Amino acid sequence: MTIAWIYPGQGSQAVGMGKDLRDWEGAASKLALAYDLLGWDPLGLSEEQIQQTRYTQPALFTVSALLTDYCYAQGKAPACTAGHSLGEYSALYAAGVFDFETGLRLVALRGRLMDAAGEEDQGDRAHTGGMAAVIGFDRAKLEYLCEIIPDVAIANDNSPDQVVITGQVEAVQAVCGQLQAKRAVPLKVSGAFHSRFMQAAADEFAQTLEPIAFQPPRVPVYSNCTATASRDPQVLKQALLVQMTAPVRWRETVLQMAADGIQQVWEIGPGNVLTGLVKRTIPALERQNFSALGL
Repeated sequence: MTIAWIYPGQGSQAVGMGKDLRDWEGAASKLALAYDLLGWDPLGLSEEQIQQTRYTQPALFTVSALLTDYCYAQGKAPACTAGHSLGEYSALYAAGVFDFETGLRLVALRGRLMDAAGEEDQGDRAHTGGMAAVIGFDRAKLEYLCEIIPDVAIANDNSPDQVVITGQVEAVQAVCGQLQAKRAVPLKVSGAFHSRFMQAAADEFAQTLEPIAFQPPRVPVYSNCTATASRDPQVLKQALLVQMTAPVRWRETVLQMAADGIQQVWEIGPGNVLTGLVKRTIPALERQNFSALGL
């Protein structure tokens, strides 16, 4: 069976995630490295810390990376990898594009910059950024509203019946008010991720990312920005350079994976958000979740 390993992004975190990884001897060296690099334990976050982007992103990457190591140690291997937003870094790690330390340094910087961008937004009410999940909607009407209402856009195209919109809080509220969706839920995030409000953070992040050498992946990696797979390290790096401001094309990614012959997806990391989205997009795709040791 042709299997894709897929990796969750911010929003899948939970207090205590990955705690059983402490019992696996294969995790010890990386957990020690993570503590030295971060100055805190990625498996020991409090309820308050785990909701802060600067903590959430490195912790999620660490858990997914260690679960990936465990899968490989059990003799498992994917045909390809993909990740949702932050999860793309875990997908690149799983494909061997960069090592654990490089990935963790990048994710830690990404988390700090995105957190800081959100704090700057909060300091200027006219440009406060926010996001909302929209469920059960008319897609054509949503796309039209995002075109005619300034400062709002689709951030995550997750499934046929679920998207996340991003932008100025007032603009997000205006779209939700006119769309008449089944549900519209404001998200507890620190800023308008995957929008132009992240441009300054993306520019600063690019200064660190650009000189890093990416290795050719051992398997194809699907990009959030293109919804297609590549084995070209420069193509994959370019996708990361624009990822912070570009929408996550997850629905299209799932459709493309199926078109490319993927028969099953393994969600490697906490929670089951992505397998739920896969089910709503292509119910025939088989699904497994690996959030703890034991395959």
